[in-house]
Amino acid sequence: MPGYPVSIKGVVVRSGRVLLLHNERDEWELPGGRLELGETPEECVAREIGEETHVAVDVVEIIDSWMYHIDVAKKDVFIVTYGCRATTSAAPVVSHEHTRVGEFTAGEVQDLVMPDGYKRSIATWFTRLAADSTVR
Repeated sequence: MPGYPVSIKGVVVRSGRVLLLHNERDEWELPGGRLELGETPEECVAREIGEETHVAVDVVEIIDSWMYHIDVAKKDVFIVTYGCRATTSAAPVVSHEHTRVGEFTAGEVQDLVMPDGYKRSIATWFTRLAADSTVR
């Protein structure tokens, strides 16, 4: 029975800007990655964000899940996104896994080259943050 890789991603909004990473496919993406043995999805996304950006986070809540077909790799990945709150104001640092790091407003995200599922998760988290000041 075929299975799909699972990738746990985090939406981190700091000062009204979402934290994104630029990958080798020339796309912007959310920080995150694959679960390690014995790790919860929440532990995974916090660890991955820290490894990829040096930004520490608290994981607040699940936002979305969706299937992403990566054309160049000819594979499908099950994506799960979580809303996260940064616990540090330190500037993000790009890791060896990505080419750039950036922080973008909600309006800027719409024009970026990235999967629609990421855009939907980002828009959802911006909406929840605007509606609930306790999430910030």
